[in-house]
Amino acid sequence: MPNIDPELVAVVRANVISALAEDMGSGDLTAQLVPEKTSGHATVITRQQAILCGKAWFDTCFKMLDPYCSITWFVREGTKIAPNEKLCELRGNARALLTAERAALNFLQTLSSTATLTHKYVEAIRGCQTKILDTRKTIPSLRHAQKYAVRIGGGHNQRVGLFDGILIKENHIGVAGGIREALEQAFLLVPEGATVQIEVENMDQLSEALDAGAKLILLDNFDLDGMRDAVHFTSRRAELEASGGISLHTVRSIAETGVDRISIGALTKDVHAVDLSMRFV
Repeated sequence: MPNIDPELVAVVRANVISALAEDMGSGDLTAQLVPEKTSGHATVITRQQAILCGKAWFDTCFKMLDPYCSITWFVREGTKIAPNEKLCELRGNARALLTAERAALNFLQTLSSTATLTHKYVEAIRGCQTKILDTRKTIPSLRHAQKYAVRIGGGHNQRVGLFDGILIKENHIGVAGGIREALEQAFLLVPEGATVQIEVENMDQLSEALDAGAKLILLDNFDLDGMRDAVHFTSRRAELEASGGISLHTVRSIAETGVDRISIGALTKDVHAVDLSMRFV
């Protein structure tokens, strides 16, 4: 397996096991057309420009079916790839290469898509101090993988799930009895290392949240002037995050208001798979 964060090794294996089981079921019927001991040699190319991401998932698909499979990469993880560029060569058992092909390409094209889109957003705000963040709007069972891809694209992760951070929204505030009450309960409940964030809809709520000790605030439905006012009023007492309806056309103007963070669900939700092709030599 390529060099990745140790905590991701188990994630990669679990993702690949699930993907292969889903695709193979009781066995690959078509691959049986190839004699069992036949060796294969294949190459993978890209049809479009992208940021390469997902080599560990790709390699593991083949290694699980043929531990002796040889994979030679010509590009590094996180680098820009150009149309018709050869990404890697594979040599191994032909049946294994054929069976693992679809799952391996699915991982590589999906994670490269997330990394590529993230990179576009990061480039769009180059020179600003604002961070581009992901959300929990991920493909089911691929959250860790997609959040890894966001990092490869130059973005940042926020909470992984419901267990490692508190996000207090309108309904939570209503049930708790108000902004101060909700924050007080959250500060008592939150485990060490987890974050507490609260959503506000206007300047009055922002003021109340700051007075109650909020250090991470989500600005809901603030226009650009409202964001600038919020940044000036907050004066670094808390981190401010913009979210919702953000596109590549608007992200720069939002970053220029001075908000600290911009979270974008499209990074992991709107996947346009990178066009890759694997061909036997």
